Amino acid sequence: MNTPPDARPPRVLGLMSGTSVDGIDAVLLELSGYPRLGTNIQVPELSGPAPRFEILEHRAVPFADDLRAALLAAGRDETTTSQITQLNFWLGEALADAAADLAVSADLIASHGQTVHHIPYLDASRGWHTRSTLQIGEAAVIVERTGKPVISDFRPPDLAAGGQAAPLVPFADRIIYAEAGVRRAVHNLGGISNLTYLPGLDEAGVLAFDTGPANALIDEAAELVGKRFDEGGRLGAGGHVAESLVNAWLDDPYLNATPPKSTGRERWNLQQLPGVFELDAKDIAATVTAFSVQSIAQAYRRFVLPLGLDEIVVAGGGAFNPTLMAQLRAALAPIPVLTFEERGWNSAAREAAAFAVLGYYAYQGWRNTLPHTTGARHAVIAGKLSRPFVE
Repeated sequence: MNTPPDARPPRVLGLMSGTSVDGIDAVLLELSGYPRLGTNIQVPELSGPAPRFEILEHRAVPFADDLRAALLAAGRDETTTSQITQLNFWLGEALADAAADLAVSADLIASHGQTVHHIPYLDASRGWHTRSTLQIGEAAVIVERTGKPVISDFRPPDLAAGGQAAPLVPFADRIIYAEAGVRRAVHNLGGISNLTYLPGLDEAGVLAFDTGPANALIDEAAELVGKRFDEGGRLGAGGHVAESLVNAWLDDPYLNATPPKSTGRERWNLQQLPGVFELDAKDIAATVTAFSVQSIAQAYRRFVLPLGLDEIVVAGGGAFNPTLMAQLRAALAPIPVLTFEERGWNSAAREAAAFAVLGYYAYQGWRNTLPHTTGARHAVIAGKLSRPFVE
């Protein structure tokens, strides 16, 4: 692992905390066939089977209960500016802790941090008068603790260029998972559900957007009975689905909007679902599970299946919820729905690995966004570089 950098491919440590707010994924990625950091050459062409890069190590570091509670409160708009300021550095320390051991073998760190609010469009009824997004987890803390350069703050450049600052992962999905002759959807079931449609190696044909909720609502339902998530999908399997509520929620304007589009927990939480608290906890879990599935299936039927689709490969925590996956497979049959693990890939590492790729491209000065998936006027170099001080 400690081979001199000049004698091996570049290695980037990706750090990611997603919308499920369950912890930090740290992924050490080796980019075989790519030039060393700072080498100014043309961007390599895609070739070979997927995935193209090797995950040398992946660690999942759960959040302490008090940190997770603080992050969730921030996402629900229940936090003061003083608390957000402290939370930014508190999370920075947690990210630095998660990075510490693996950073020794990395040339660069790419840290997405935690999105605490995402406002990609205006909505006066919600007090959204300025498009904006906020990811916290102070990069300077990671630099100071590890002594390595850090790319962070990936979303604002795309937003400033007129985009929605999401989804950004599809750029890396294409680099890692696209294959000639295969029409593949890479789907993430995190707190929010999002997909990347890869029509072979064609960059212009990539389609990507947030479909709506995945685990966000299910996790909240689990919290009603004192659990962090629906382990084994048992809560969702044990209740009764209120079909009338599912059908009503499927009329949400976001679900019916055409891509590009992005969303987050600020929209998809139990407080925003009319009628949900008329149900008991088990029925809430069953109903929001069914709603997540149907909103995903609806998105595929409207926006993806007409383009032609060979397979769907699923990552994220929802891939380990057998109730969610069984319903999703049934709703999308006969399209094969496979988990990353069934493909021999690592689902938990997918998003951190993606930001490792985005961070590498940013460091090299290469554009790392697909503006047609975010709605931006043009591509940008997403990410801000923080360097260690060298005397």
